[in-house]
Amino acid sequence: MARSRTVAAAAAFVLFGPFVAAGGSSRPNPVIAWHVNAQNAIYEVARQPPYIAGRSFAIVSGAVYDAVNAIAGTPYEPLLAAPRAHRGDSVDAAVAAAAYRTLLWQFPAQAADLTARYDAALAAVPDGRAERGGVAVGTAAAETMIAARTNDGSAAATQWATSEEPGKWRPTPPTFTQDGAAAPGVKPFVIRSGAAYRTPGPPALTSAEYARELHEVQALGGATSTVRTQDQTESAKWWHDRRMSEWEIRRNLATSQRLSTLQTARLFAMTDVVQADGGIACFTEKRRWAFWRPITAVQLAGTDGNSATTADPAWMPLLITPGFPEYPSGHACSTGGVMATMRAFFGRDDIPFSASSQDSGTTRTFSGFSAAVAEVTEARIWGGVHFRSADEDGVRLGERVSAYVLAHAFRPRH
Repeated sequence: MARSRTVAAAAAFVLFGPFVAAGGSSRPNPVIAWHVNAQNAIYEVARQPPYIAGRSFAIVSGAVYDAVNAIAGTPYEPLLAAPRAHRGDSVDAAVAAAAYRTLLWQFPAQAADLTARYDAALAAVPDGRAERGGVAVGTAAAETMIAARTNDGSAAATQWATSEEPGKWRPTPPTFTQDGAAAPGVKPFVIRSGAAYRTPGPPALTSAEYARELHEVQALGGATSTVRTQDQTESAKWWHDRRMSEWEIRRNLATSQRLSTLQTARLFAMTDVVQADGGIACFTEKRRWAFWRPITAVQLAGTDGNSATTADPAWMPLLITPGFPEYPSGHACSTGGVMATMRAFFGRDDIPFSASSQDSGTTRTFSGFSAAVAEVTEARIWGGVHFRSADEDGVRLGERVSAYVLAHAFRPRH
């Protein structure tokens, strides 16, 4: 085991290069500050759900990365392009300009708040050529990103196909909403197509595997479950928080591992792009399989043709079921891809981290990236919103997207 970890770390070093620690400097990291600003605009104000927020974060982080990378002399492959820059240009100004311009483009109604944050950031940068140069680099990176993402399919008015056929998805109580149907048609950032990431599909309704998975979620994921523990309940709520724990985890790791501004920009861009492209691939598979949710499957088990399942018309899950097909799990796709990316970036799997959730009112701590993936696989079952195969296959899909993105973008140039 020790040897395999050493080999993996060496491979990551060759592919990604060493991450550069920020040393003992107490200077605030502008990339982290603007990632917090992005979360405020994307979620706290706009309330974008994960399948939309992934694209929004990738737009901001990608532009910030290209700007910071350009000022550093472009040691890594740009995501889109390397604006003309000079070593003396202010990185703080470049980060602020890139993030501000991309956020303003996405959320013009938030102009007053975003401009106030931008002005405050620039006020901390000494006036002069360095500031002007940084602003120019950040603005150029933002304009390139905006041009690339204009008319990218994200605004399409699309609905999911619904059916009363056993095993097929239909809107679920209590909201009966249709959400995220446009996601499969969004232009990817790096992967060639979401359709390139096929999954084996959910178990056949009449199979023993399907019956086992139904019994598992029926027992553990019910609103009134007597076998789910308090810790499992807290975990289900923690992972369901729409603030997405991965956002805080990345910021905490950038701080605890003392990443430089460049390496923070690179890590955030890598993970945000993997999350966005993984979401496109994941929702493409949701459209392909259109599988029903546990709430429908349990309540209508008498129609599934499986003699080993029993219907419970009164069964409700612990969590509110999202308004789109079940298989594969979007959260598993996201977490699987993000954790695989961070494991590759740091060249190890055993970096401990923690993050908090307002929804659960708790903080959860993990021994490493694989530990987080293992828990989210269970948590979606404990919440009553996914079957096991959807979680496990979702993780694998996310990991495949991560492998492709890291093999085709963000690599050292020399």
